[in-house]
Amino acid sequence: MYKIGLTGGIGSGKSRVADFFQEWGASVIDTDAIAHELTTVGGAAIEPLRAAFGAGMITPEGALNRQAMRDAVFRDPSARLRLEAIIHPMIGRVTQERAALATGCYLVFVVPLLVESGRWRDKVDRICVVDCDPATQVARVQARSGLTPEAIARIMSAQASREERLAVADDVVLNDKDTSLQALAQSARILHDAWCTAARQRQAGTD
Repeated sequence: MYKIGLTGGIGSGKSRVADFFQEWGASVIDTDAIAHELTTVGGAAIEPLRAAFGAGMITPEGALNRQAMRDAVFRDPSARLRLEAIIHPMIGRVTQERAALATGCYLVFVVPLLVESGRWRDKVDRICVVDCDPATQVARVQARSGLTPEAIARIMSAQASREERLAVADDVVLNDKDTSLQALAQSARILHDAWCTAARQRQAGTD
């Protein structure tokens, strides 16, 4: 299948853009959603995380204590490495399983840390970045999550910069504070149509 890597900083609106593509007929695999599945009550990552980090990282209900883990990885870089060593291979396996079953005119991998991982350039045909200015990111995340600006800044500091994301982008969807939902959809639709055309051309070339 024709494959797109979709990314963007926290609060950029990449999930909304991914929803558009799915509504229009693409298959979408969201690695962040997979991570949440693995770390919710009964998730496959819970017991390995409990063994590695202790019971304090697991809520009484049996899910990952996300705030405690967020604090731990910001305090201790080695904690982030231990977390990633557990969760990333699991996300990779689930992603591969779902990709093998995907249908649709093309396949979108939504990967928040696509640029940071350095592993996706050779796995996809195009990288699409949903872009907005940092101030808009902070305002959106604060509105939806209630996190303090300082906490949001810490999250953003662990992600690629806006410039780094744009440097690897084949396609860009602008979603600044003044971007209306209609304008966002129009920008996404142009890319959707182009990708569907490329996917059909590839399929015709293999038939």
